[in-house]
Amino acid sequence: MHNPVNLEGIVEFEKALPNATQVAVFDTSFHKTMPEEAYMYALPYDYYKNDGIRRYGFHGPSHQYISEKSRELFGSEQTHRVISCHLGNGSSLCALKDGKSVNTSMGFTPLAGLMMGSRSGDIDPEIIPFIEEKFKLDSEDVRRVLNRESGILGISGVSNDIREVEDAAKNGNKRAELALSMFVHQIQHYIGSYVTDLNGLDTLVFTAGIGEHDSMIRSMVCSKLSYLGVEIDEQKNANNETSIETANSKVKVAVIPTDEEIVIARDVVSVAKL
Repeated sequence: MHNPVNLEGIVEFEKALPNATQVAVFDTSFHKTMPEEAYMYALPYDYYKNDGIRRYGFHGPSHQYISEKSRELFGSEQTHRVISCHLGNGSSLCALKDGKSVNTSMGFTPLAGLMMGSRSGDIDPEIIPFIEEKFKLDSEDVRRVLNRESGILGISGVSNDIREVEDAAKNGNKRAELALSMFVHQIQHYIGSYVTDLNGLDTLVFTAGIGEHDSMIRSMVCSKLSYLGVEIDEQKNANNETSIETANSKVKVAVIPTDEEIVIARDVVSVAKL
């Protein structure tokens, strides 16, 4: 979905500015440090060897920025084990160990992982041939359903904008309530999984549109993390402060605005040697 548009931009710039250096920064590059057991799928090995089918992960510039900024703000001791929650219309989590990605929720494409604004996230693969056969769908129909008609929109029936879904939930819309509960449950599920990858947790970071601005979602996510020693100060959370944990919390909980553009700009300068 993304690459054809990006390629079109490259082609047009090449026509307009034929002597300019162009640098492509990939959303996947930050995740190259993932170990094999995290990025491999349990498919015939030749699919990986010959066709490159594996988990690549996305939102790399955002997770990289959170990795660097959290270490700058809190120091290396507090950021040995970090989980970055990039929550927006597209959402992904990343497990960061000493600043490097060791696992992330998006996969071969950005469709994998958490349910998102209109993307399904992870589903049982057998659902695809089932709905193809039952509803006489082709592959493009299925892509449309999974990418544009599912997720928070598909469950709530209200919107892919979580603010509108929250308003509907407050007015008693049960499907909107379910969409929010599912979204939060899946975030909690990935946090629990990544705590295992990291063998503990020092800092939990919320970022991107929902992560930075939605205190209700942050509160709901943290409500079932007491087993990790997570405890947030609801007043700090409501104020969108940088650190929202209580003095007694065993885990730092942070709200850090992401800056993907600065990461991309630095990569361009580095690659182009400007």
